[in-house]
Amino acid sequence: MSSSDNVRIQDPEGHEDSGVVPRAGAKTIVSIGGMSCAACVRRVENVLRDLPGVSDVAVNLATGKAVLMHEDGILDAKAIDRVLSEAGYEFLGVVDEGRRHDPLEARRRQETADLKHRVVVGCVLSALVMILSMGSHVPGVDRIPPSMLQGLLILLTTPAVFWVGSRFFEGAWKALRQKTSDMNTLVAVGALSAYGYSVAAVAAPSFFARSGLHPHLYFDGAAMIVALVLLGRYLEARARGKTSMAIQRLMELRPTTACVLRNGVEKVVPVEVVEPGDLLRIRPGERLPVDGEVVDGTSAVDESMLTGESLPVDKMPGARVFAGTVNGFGALVVRATRVGSDTSLARIIRLVEEAQGSKAPIQRLADRVAAVFVPLVIGIAVVTFGVWAFVVPGLDWGRAVLTFVSVLIIACPCAMGLATPTAVMVGTGLGAEAGILIKSGETLEKAHKVNAVFFDKTGTLTLGHPVVTDVKAVPGMSPRDVLQLAASLEAASEHPLGRAIVEHARAEGVSLDAVQGFEAFSGLGARGRVGGVVVMVGNGRLLHEWNVDVQALETPAKAWVQEGKTVVYVARGTAAVGMVALRDNPRAHAREAVEALKGLGVRVGLITGDNAATARAVASLVGIDHVVAEVLPEHKADVVREAQRHGHVTAMVGDGINDAPALAAADVGVAMGSGTDVAVEAGDIALMRPDLRLVAEAMVLSRLTLKTIRQNLFWAFFYNCAGIPVAAGVLYPVFGLMLNPMVAAAAMAFSSVSVVSNALRLRRVWQKRRPSVAMPDT
Repeated sequence: MSSSDNVRIQDPEGHEDSGVVPRAGAKTIVSIGGMSCAACVRRVENVLRDLPGVSDVAVNLATGKAVLMHEDGILDAKAIDRVLSEAGYEFLGVVDEGRRHDPLEARRRQETADLKHRVVVGCVLSALVMILSMGSHVPGVDRIPPSMLQGLLILLTTPAVFWVGSRFFEGAWKALRQKTSDMNTLVAVGALSAYGYSVAAVAAPSFFARSGLHPHLYFDGAAMIVALVLLGRYLEARARGKTSMAIQRLMELRPTTACVLRNGVEKVVPVEVVEPGDLLRIRPGERLPVDGEVVDGTSAVDESMLTGESLPVDKMPGARVFAGTVNGFGALVVRATRVGSDTSLARIIRLVEEAQGSKAPIQRLADRVAAVFVPLVIGIAVVTFGVWAFVVPGLDWGRAVLTFVSVLIIACPCAMGLATPTAVMVGTGLGAEAGILIKSGETLEKAHKVNAVFFDKTGTLTLGHPVVTDVKAVPGMSPRDVLQLAASLEAASEHPLGRAIVEHARAEGVSLDAVQGFEAFSGLGARGRVGGVVVMVGNGRLLHEWNVDVQALETPAKAWVQEGKTVVYVARGTAAVGMVALRDNPRAHAREAVEALKGLGVRVGLITGDNAATARAVASLVGIDHVVAEVLPEHKADVVREAQRHGHVTAMVGDGINDAPALAAADVGVAMGSGTDVAVEAGDIALMRPDLRLVAEAMVLSRLTLKTIRQNLFWAFFYNCAGIPVAAGVLYPVFGLMLNPMVAAAAMAFSSVSVVSNALRLRRVWQKRRPSVAMPDT
């Protein structure tokens, strides 16, 4: 890729970032500080979306990150910094997938420590204010002169509100400058109202006395509001930190140093300076710093942290190894092939971060409500104050202030903003740990609706390593002659069946002839000249198109097909001279995977270009009832669309190469790789190891995540719909129940914490419901 095809990111100081972002349809992840609720998310999205070259933005409140889709021009980090700063937020930099630690993680720990310090101070001050506010109920307090007692209350409450809760007032001021409002606005106005009303009552008692009022003091309410809301934010921050554990674990897999061999001398260097082509020595028990190829030594490497596969994988010269995996018993010399942000580990981290930063469609409802929520709550609070102050008989400004503050404090836009992203974070993180890369929140949501799964056969449902089992020749030809013709032609082919024929011929010591004019026909076979004569190798349709009669071979061919073998015909000139039978065995656990999907109520089908009899034989081995055979690669997508027309929500499982159109056509495309050698860019879900049971796991994980999201959204909406009327005093005329602002603050804190905690509970539920856990390996 040339530099002209890239967009470079610069940090706010002007230093060029090491990451290079593709120009067309590029995604860049940036870290943002200062967001506190759903209103913040909407505001940040709006200012970033207005940047030149940015086509779309998705901001995740739980991670503090934004995914920017940009197409052309230079994405200027200075401009990002400027617009975020003007909006009252902090630009923390562009995310680098090759890093070992998330820079936002250190910031999050620092913020959590500061919150803890302020919570402790706030709770101590609030407790003192409450004790003093109880007056004669506490021995010794009644001896303090009233004027001194009021002075002490002001002295203790002032720092409890304005220093402990300074972040609320700073956030509210920034929002006001932008002519908007958010959660900080509600807390700041609520605490300031209780504090201001109490100070006024102390400073001007004669004013209230002339009006016939005997105002209550709410210093304890003002202090406790700040302390409890801040306590909730502290608990929420701790819980949110746990939701990003999967990403942090992946980052920590990358070593900080590497042992490089240069001119025969070992040198330990920072991993950032390793370049492709460098030779690295990997000692037993060490973690690999880069992707590479083994050039010397043998060992077994633990790849479980990337693929979820528990058994070590044997490595010898020529084998591929991957960054983040752990070397076993033997020393290895590895030639680096991909380093830094190009490694498989970095690509996985990037995909997971993009997925966690994306939005599930179900979140749109919360976004729409959040856009008007805070102004609506402020309006309700003002109306509530007016009703209690001027409409309800018996002028009581104290009760009016009480309900005004309670309405402001109990309303919680945080819960709505966190309901979806926290569950998506946990769900995609759990998937990554299991070897399932779910690439977006939208995919996670769509997958739970899937009721029809189609498998490709070769390399997906089967091992993808066919072997020759039989060779048959017509009279006048020997099996060796047939094998030589077929292998000579297929030596120019990349098809798995062709490679298997060539490997068998070489194992049998058959010499191969040169090929001229080689042509490959997708889904049919190949044609070319061998020894000056036209040779064709392929299925019956290819030979039929060239008017080659295979009738003499049909009877033994049918017998082979009934055994589940694939038949490849061989023709020389215009006559069929023989055929080769190959078998591609189903993958381990294929039948268990199909049974697991059926247990979920999913219809399972097989789509293949192989002939119908062979396809049915393989399908019967794994328990698949619905088979569509003899389909060309470009027509597999038509089969998927036909199922969609009949009302099915479809998933297509393939290798992401010859079935790419079908993966794209399906509602959910699942690309399956071998180990970490997976086409992670193909499909909506990438499986990091060739275990078909992961398909059912992905479906279960999606269903559990969506269930958690719905629970969170229900709680968030129910809490606000029930809490705001109670805070406004609707129960007072009937039950005499008036909500204290301190109780409202505690309820608000509980709401946010409960949403995040419910998302974290997904991990425990997932461990109980995982299909592969329930199925013992055989």
